[in-house]
Amino acid sequence: MEPGGSNTRDVGALHEVAVRVATRAAEHVRLRRPQVFGGSSSEADGAVQSKSTPTDPVTVVDTETERVLREMLAELRPEDAILGEEEGSEDDSIDGVRWVLDPIDGTVNFMYGIPAYAVSVAAQIDGVSVAGAVVDVASELVYSAALGRGATVQRADGTREQLRCSGVTDVSMALLATGFGYGSRRRAVQGAIISELLPQVRDIRRIGSAALDLCMVASGAVDAHFEHGLSPWDWAAGALIASEAGAVIRLPGANSTSAQGAATVAMAPGISDAFLALLRSVGALDPIPG
Repeated sequence: MEPGGSNTRDVGALHEVAVRVATRAAEHVRLRRPQVFGGSSSEADGAVQSKSTPTDPVTVVDTETERVLREMLAELRPEDAILGEEEGSEDDSIDGVRWVLDPIDGTVNFMYGIPAYAVSVAAQIDGVSVAGAVVDVASELVYSAALGRGATVQRADGTREQLRCSGVTDVSMALLATGFGYGSRRRAVQGAIISELLPQVRDIRRIGSAALDLCMVASGAVDAHFEHGLSPWDWAAGALIASEAGAVIRLPGANSTSAQGAATVAMAPGISDAFLALLRSVGALDPIPG
């Protein structure tokens, strides 16, 4: 059990647990992908099912990895609540310490072998993220943060770097990251928004993992991220990492649902006012229910 016991709310101890369990889960994902989706694997048959729409997949590795996370947290933090993408939560309470888990953020990328998928683990206290880790599985990068203590990325060779978002000050020179929903109605609205934004910014990227998008804001690889319909497990760790790297963030409620379609926004401070004004002008701060 971690120093300080399973009842501690110390953000440093929670951060240690987040990094530890996310790193272990990422190892499982890294091991299992070639076993399940390798060219000669027989496990691929029946390994993928659909959730909200036929284009919204969940794989056997998603469910396995959430079980890895839950089993570790049951040992390290047995009295804490858990909200996971695949198994949900026992109740909607946000009181006390709650772990918010995304076993594979970027499942479509994972299935296709596109190296942009992550394990995301956050500890929240009374609905506010106070510690989190996002592990870029393919690149073996561990992004993490603790509230008030900054954000870092640790590389596979063990070197660690402090994260700081970009110093961009002109929204017309901003590189944006975004993502799209699974339902056709939401996608149609998102496409219309993109058509209005694209002429007014440097460019737009669609990576396929909101958790990694938010970490890219933290590292300065992109200048801002916005997306509608994210669930708490998509942003709980990444938004904290971006915020601790200096980004200005705007988040849905702690128990928001994807169906409500609220906007999640993270942006470099030098463009925050102008970018929010731009989003508002094209209706991108309004929810897009799905």
